[in-house]
Amino acid sequence: MKKFLFTIVATFLFAFTSLAAGKPEMEFKVTSHDFGYIDEYGGNVSYEFEFTNTGDKPLMIISARANCGCTRPEFSKRPIVPGGKSTIKVTYVPKGRPGTFTKGVTVKTNIGVKHLVVKGVVVPKKQEEKQ
Repeated sequence: MKKFLFTIVATFLFAFTSLAAGKPEMEFKVTSHDFGYIDEYGGNVSYEFEFTNTGDKPLMIISARANCGCTRPEFSKRPIVPGGKSTIKVTYVPKGRPGTFTKGVTVKTNIGVKHLVVKGVVVPKKQEEKQ
């Protein structure tokens, strides 16, 4: 009986301390950005997705990967402290890619995976305008 009570008490204590230990939380202002119309040869376009660690433990970004080589994510490898803010900059390269696009970025963190999206329309230039 004593072992049984000890096991129950230990289980409750473990559950309580696990809840009290907390974890990081990643809250984005927005997870999608529309560049609108951009010129094919007007240069790269970028957007910074701002987020806050609303949890009570440090947040770590492990990786950020785009689903295409024309999209480049950049992020800080430093831990984001509770209440701290940071950004993930996503750059799209329109050169040679006329038309509508929607590109995703998968962000892996110490609490799971988040998804970001950039989209827009690349306006092509006529052959004589490219030079």
